Amino acid sequence: MKKPLLLVGVLFSLQLFSQSPSGYWYGSANVKLKSTYSNYMIELILEQDKNNVKGVLNYFFKNTYRSIPVRGTYNSNTRLVYISNIPVSYYGSFYNRDVDCAMNLAATLRVSQLTSVLKGSFLSKPQYKYTCPEILFTLELNTDSLKKDSIITAIKTLKETFQVWRPAEADTVAAVTIQPRNVINYVVSNQYKQREKVVAQELIIEGDSINVDFYDNGEVDGDSISVFLNDKLIAFNRILSTRSVHFDIPLDSTKEVNEITMFADNLGSIPPNTALMIIDDGKKRHEVRLTSNLEKSATIRIKKAPANRKSNVNNSRKS
Repeated sequence: MKKPLLLVGVLFSLQLFSQSPSGYWYGSANVKLKSTYSNYMIELILEQDKNNVKGVLNYFFKNTYRSIPVRGTYNSNTRLVYISNIPVSYYGSFYNRDVDCAMNLAATLRVSQLTSVLKGSFLSKPQYKYTCPEILFTLELNTDSLKKDSIITAIKTLKETFQVWRPAEADTVAAVTIQPRNVINYVVSNQYKQREKVVAQELIIEGDSINVDFYDNGEVDGDSISVFLNDKLIAFNRILSTRSVHFDIPLDSTKEVNEITMFADNLGSIPPNTALMIIDDGKKRHEVRLTSNLEKSATIRIKKAPANRKSNVNNSRKS
């Protein structure tokens, strides 16, 4: 009689645990339109603490891979998970021209004998509901994740072991030239202001413009960056790979120092976010290895060589 009672106890404890949104959830999401092929692949890793939840939302859309820390609430009576102000790529974005919609996640936990799911949607603010329509999803619980003592501390292991997809080289940004111009992304720009800028290196440049290339520094693991020029956003959500993300940047002659900052959109599957940055002014090539995370952004400071130094360099080359 002890064994049946023990089995009942185990099943009862598992059932109680399954009422929690804690765990590793995965699935797809689609825009609520009559006809759409805008499919998002989603991973949601959550840990519940009473009426609160925290964790990481990862999603892949077209050629964009995002990893976003999230915090929200959980109502155990209604089993509703609610997370506000999540930057979600606009379903109509063109490749390499991503636009964000600020959306709220609302999902209901549904538990059955076979599986547990989070069923819900991303909802935009009422005034943007036609521009950013509802995105429906059903996420399934990976039961193996329930064996982890702490889901948050096991995020790295979970991603490597249970990840639904892993961004391959074919998913990353192809070699592309980005013309530096001010772009608008309020979420990235606001987060940028909250992070500390750390000067990684200062360079002396002889030309009036530079060519800049970013590569993933090491294993390609889904690192995504945004780039700021003199505190102005010029590109965001660029996935680093073995192919370069290339910029032709004219230096601002009115400034004594120009700054290029690498902002980490995520940490990839292997933190932190690292990049190999190559700067070429037409006369000299500089290689700089940058590291950014969710608290600090690596910055390169660029100064133009004095005019007398340029003339001395040119004269020495002539002789």
